[in-house]
Amino acid sequence: MKKEVLQSIAIITGSIIGAGILGLPFVFMQAGMWTGLLVLILLGIATLTVNLYVGEITLRTKEVHELVGYCQKYLGKHAKELMTIAMGVGIVGALVAYIIGVGEALGAIFSRDPFLFSVIYFLIMSAIIFYGIKSVSNSELVLGAIMFIFMILMLLFSIKHVNTSHLYGFDIWKFFVPYGVILFSLIGASSIPEARVILMKNKKDLRKSIIIGSLIPIVFYGLFAVIILGVTGASTTEIATIGLGNFIGKHMILLGNLFAVFSMSTSFLALGLALKWVLKLDYGFSDFTSWGITCITPFIIFLLGITSFIQAMWLVGSLMGGLEGILLILTFRAAKKKSERKPEYSLNYHGLLGWLLILVYAFGILYTIWSLIF
Repeated sequence: MKKEVLQSIAIITGSIIGAGILGLPFVFMQAGMWTGLLVLILLGIATLTVNLYVGEITLRTKEVHELVGYCQKYLGKHAKELMTIAMGVGIVGALVAYIIGVGEALGAIFSRDPFLFSVIYFLIMSAIIFYGIKSVSNSELVLGAIMFIFMILMLLFSIKHVNTSHLYGFDIWKFFVPYGVILFSLIGASSIPEARVILMKNKKDLRKSIIIGSLIPIVFYGLFAVIILGVTGASTTEIATIGLGNFIGKHMILLGNLFAVFSMSTSFLALGLALKWVLKLDYGFSDFTSWGITCITPFIIFLLGITSFIQAMWLVGSLMGGLEGILLILTFRAAKKKSERKPEYSLNYHGLLGWLLILVYAFGILYTIWSLIF
């Protein structure tokens, strides 16, 4: 497979697999394993569909934009503002979660204060983002490979400790309990314009890259959640690898938390670059200012003492992820009518499917708002 295709798959997969995977076993435990798997499969299909929509949108447009720019082009100024809110708040929330999560993971490994590790991690990641897409895509490929090696080793070491009595539970009324965290864990559409840039000379490979890059996380998410839940059961922690290490022993504390570090790092790089591009390409900020806003904002929020890992993912996934999904579906429909060029692939748009996806996202938003109020 071509290097560019591997890089594009890596940046899509890397932007999806992040802090969300570490919260999946916990919400699977809360909702019941079978409920969690059902939600993962349904949202996985929905996300793959939307990602393919985004890929076609980029191919129907002559100029390269981020998601915000495509919304403005095909839906207008108000859609741009809504997408800016959804994408900006969502990415900043994710970066805050990664800073917190990596600090806690490294703190568990070295038995030291997580705060210092979070600061060092932030400095390294922000420096990589500063040097742009070439640096990030190369880093994604390396970090992604390391991440999967750690994941496979961790699952192999864990599977012999699985207690099948922990793997139970289905309650359709708890469908929206894992919804927000699962949707958060699947968000990755913002990386697709970057994947198109990487495949500038091989645009016909974008569809394949999106499908592979979107399916890999779904499969690994299911395996990860089931195996970890099977090991830790009712003792599953919000950051799954911490509880897993406490249950199995020192070698798993090292292996599991190193996996956590690499999985969050791939997403940090891809999402950080995406927000930097929005500010630079669609709002006209300088390269340095775009980088500063992207990286300094989540760090300031972290310094203010935001530490709720699961709740941050739940809110970002349900509210911002849902809003982003709705806007992208509407943008895709509009792009079909206002296409600037013939795309390298074209999907049939089924109105019923589009409105069904919008309904799922909208209900998730309303449920979350209701939960916050009541």
